[in-house]
Amino acid sequence: MQDYPTHTISARGLFWKGFLDTLPYVLMVVPFGVLFGVIATEAGLPIAQVLGFSVTIIAGAAQFTAVSLMQDNAPTIVVILTALAVNLRMAMYSATLAPFLGGAPFWQKAFMAYGLFDLNFIMADTKFRQKTEWTSVQKAFYFSGTSLVIIVTWVLATYLGALGGQALPDWLELDFALPLSFVAMVAPTIRSLPHVAAAISSVVFALAFAPIPFGLGLLLAACIAMLIGAEVERRLVK
Repeated sequence: MQDYPTHTISARGLFWKGFLDTLPYVLMVVPFGVLFGVIATEAGLPIAQVLGFSVTIIAGAAQFTAVSLMQDNAPTIVVILTALAVNLRMAMYSATLAPFLGGAPFWQKAFMAYGLFDLNFIMADTKFRQKTEWTSVQKAFYFSGTSLVIIVTWVLATYLGALGGQALPDWLELDFALPLSFVAMVAPTIRSLPHVAAAISSVVFALAFAPIPFGLGLLLAACIAMLIGAEVERRLVK
């Protein structure tokens, strides 16, 4: 999409620019949203709860993880803590974007925090470093536009998946789709040595801690993997 000089486009115009810039990436969001809807329905959740899950949490990987643990009858506190651990990367995303968006009003910061995802973080971080002439308010409107597209797409895709999940016959099981979906989400993000170190160590420790009940081994493995990845990155920047 064509970029316009800052003086010719309003903050509202940048909102719609962010909206339109994100539309081509909807195709990446829809399959995972539909898959979550199907899996959550197969796990026994009614459509209303599936939609509530997506609207309140709206975080793909965390939602898949939570449903998997719920199927294993894990305690509620374990489900919550594990889902939070999966989403810890959002804290790093927020810290990266904060210098660009610090001047936005509180209500808009709250909306952007709600609508922060891997996809629009990468888009916004790249765009903001290029568009140094944009004010923090203009950047906030652009980011809000990217968020709205993904939020609406995810919720609608989840709803369609839930409808499809109810229509599937009982003999058609899609349990295999859950681990495959994780692989599909994670694989494209492994681009550096720290990422590789974290990925490999997470697999090793997850297998080692597999006997620990309620998925706690997975949570412990994730924490160790993050520490290893951070240490590798620290040593590389020395």
